[in-house]
Amino acid sequence: MAPPKSKKSTAVKKSQPSTANGGRVPGGRPRKAASRSLYSPAEVHEIFRRFSVQRPEPKGELDYVNAFTLLVAVVLSAQATDAGVNKATKALFAAADTPAKMLALGEAKVGDYIRTIGLWRNKAKNVIALSKALIDDYAGEVPQDRDELVKLPGVGRKTANVVLNVAFGQHTMAVDTHIFRIGNRIGLAPGKTPEQVEQGLLKVIPAAFMRHAHHWLILHGRYVCKARKPDCPACVIADICKSKEKTTDIPAPLVRIAPLDETFPAEA
Repeated sequence: MAPPKSKKSTAVKKSQPSTANGGRVPGGRPRKAASRSLYSPAEVHEIFRRFSVQRPEPKGELDYVNAFTLLVAVVLSAQATDAGVNKATKALFAAADTPAKMLALGEAKVGDYIRTIGLWRNKAKNVIALSKALIDDYAGEVPQDRDELVKLPGVGRKTANVVLNVAFGQHTMAVDTHIFRIGNRIGLAPGKTPEQVEQGLLKVIPAAFMRHAHHWLILHGRYVCKARKPDCPACVIADICKSKEKTTDIPAPLVRIAPLDETFPAEA
């Protein structure tokens, strides 16, 4: 009669999860596929070179007078149009363009100014709270650090990135609905979340173009690569674009587009 097997001999040896071909990670869970741009470095460079010719000095469509009012405007722009925010903030910023002045107005008065903006009650509360935080913790100055900015009431990663880029010239990428759509639609920086798209864009966009890349992509998404139906005949990168939705391979003429606040005499 054979002796009973020891526990050691009966233990089943666990196989090591494979990372080759099977895409497995420790624990046997499938590895998430890394999102890669469909474009070569040369193609990405050419895309942004053309954007830079179109709009050498692009500007956002929110009105502001300093870093603080920019921060407030971006906070107010959530689920609202830039035009609607500008209409409300014109009088607000004339009355309060610093945290101290905004705090002095009080929540009720700020609410009166921004009543036409969606979610205005909660936004008025956040504007007063962030103004107080700026005074208490940052000597009334807008911090130039994302980790500090996102501590402020009503300020998320996207808002912080906008302020850092526009007010302080930092190479950040604020992924809104337009940029998220473009990153995925044309395969420039595919990702399931805004942060994945953000990281993908930061990886592929040349440093020489990062200062204005955020605005170029937003404006391209707003006026050309639109949500419902992209206007491919008006696209200057139609020949480079790898989107399955595109309707033409012929790029639009590469000409400078006048800024929104720039006017020209009408043609005779």
